[in-house]
Amino acid sequence: MGDNNANGAGDVFPILGIDHLEFWVGNAAQSSYYFRKAWGFSEAAYAGLETGVTDRTSRLLVQGECRFLLTGALDPDSPIAAHVRAHGDGVKDIALRVPDAEDAWRYATAHGATSVMEPTVTEDEHGKVVRAAIATYGETIHSLIQRTDYAGVFLPGFRPVEESVQISTEYTALMSKVMQDGVGRVKFPLNEPAKGKKKSQIDEYLEFYRGPGVQHMALRTDDILKTVGELRARGVQFLRVPDAYYEEVRERFSDLHDEVDVEALRDQAILADRDEEGYLLQIFTKPVVDRPTVFFEIIQRHGSRGFGLGNFKALFEAIEREQAARGTL
Repeated sequence: MGDNNANGAGDVFPILGIDHLEFWVGNAAQSSYYFRKAWGFSEAAYAGLETGVTDRTSRLLVQGECRFLLTGALDPDSPIAAHVRAHGDGVKDIALRVPDAEDAWRYATAHGATSVMEPTVTEDEHGKVVRAAIATYGETIHSLIQRTDYAGVFLPGFRPVEESVQISTEYTALMSKVMQDGVGRVKFPLNEPAKGKKKSQIDEYLEFYRGPGVQHMALRTDDILKTVGELRARGVQFLRVPDAYYEEVRERFSDLHDEVDVEALRDQAILADRDEEGYLLQIFTKPVVDRPTVFFEIIQRHGSRGFGLGNFKALFEAIEREQAARGTL
């Protein structure tokens, strides 16, 4: 497009440029990690359970003027999931930015294009966007995006990724039994929901995983401070812990202040517990996939063979904060 036609003037179907490419993928979180680490993109916006979107999760990646939207299904029966089953990860939408979405849609459909979505206005506190869509080859579509009256980060329903949401929680419960081999090397905690005021994290897992399965895996380390620091530097997100928790840790570890650096633990949001055999340090990631199902634990043991029973309350409250943010508590 030349300089004399930079705004599409004089074109029967004016296009201002490619607005974004939308990929439908099996796991938007992991796809985002790949494009950020391998290709140098930055994650700029997010839509999902925390923003009121219940059927999908989307992550906007940007680099210069290039924008990739990575979308994964939360419902295994959704068109997104069916598309991924049939095609694997791939581009679903080559979205075009246009000066007038309704005019573009009318012109295209009048000349033989198949309509996928009629012109629709969506809006939030940042303004409004007009969108329409037409079919192209295979199952690929062209969205027609008119964003002349919009000042938000991307589209209505998205929020900047740097935002954090602090929401109070109510009590939930679970019942847990632990199985282990004869020498205690392999341990399997088996959890089931117990009756509580709100939906427990086990209920949430069973709902989104559609049945029982592996919810979390514990990885042992000899230096949890170093391990967590490196994981954070690579983009791994961990559950938040209130500062007040570490006042209790300071009291419980008062005789080990030369060995346990409580300030360093607080800086990394690492939990600490002790029993008659020794102590342990542990931390839990946020879900590492799109559905609130799979997460990891990093643990360092100093004699203790337990599971951090003294940390259950702090852990539950941290998990419930995430549930509340997702609207699933």
